[in-house]
Amino acid sequence: MRRADRLLQIVQILRREGKPVSANAMAEELEVAQRTIYRDMLAMESINVPVRGEAGVGYVLEDGYDLPPLIFNVGELETLMLGARFVEKYGDADQIADARNMVAKVSAVLPAKLRDKFEAVPLYAGPRPAIDPNTKVDSKQVREALRRGKVIELNYVDEAGLETTRTVWPVSVGYFDMNRVMIAWCEMRDDFRAFRVDRIVELIQTDRRVPRAQAVLKKEWLAREKAYREGGG
Repeated sequence: MRRADRLLQIVQILRREGKPVSANAMAEELEVAQRTIYRDMLAMESINVPVRGEAGVGYVLEDGYDLPPLIFNVGELETLMLGARFVEKYGDADQIADARNMVAKVSAVLPAKLRDKFEAVPLYAGPRPAIDPNTKVDSKQVREALRRGKVIELNYVDEAGLETTRTVWPVSVGYFDMNRVMIAWCEMRDDFRAFRVDRIVELIQTDRRVPRAQAVLKKEWLAREKAYREGGG
């Protein structure tokens, strides 16, 4: 790998992680010797890339520096196209349109050789299962609720067919084939709960703000999920 390419990858690693990264961790990811990373860091300092290092902690990329847009390698382009094709198969109508628009925008600014490789990526998603015609709410409404950061009210039918009304704080949406699952804090249960979107009969947006930051709620939910898995639950 050329040094210039490796320097770009180091910047991308530091930008991606957003926290100190050790020379050893970068060396393992880039499959080079640790001393090579040290030399690369000196090279970046010489061209005024704002990388700061601290012994025993690692390196960070300081604010105010960014790469030029759309510097992709072939592997990244394959991942973008595969992701777009998955969305085209499994997404809601607005997501499908956004995926196609994204592909068109990326193709328009790529050099000719990369554009040909991008458009000819031989990776595909499988056929989409049929959508339940009785579905009342789609994940677009749930995603809009997430963006708004407001409390929502649900009329929800559980596995036993019992319909209840819930007031929830939306945290995240998970995609499992055609099943969309909203993770939310349920005021009735005073705990996190998972709600299948296809079982939501009605979703009502309120003007009441979620009392706690979405990022904090998500962090707490992930910590509980991790503890649950590690506990063998």
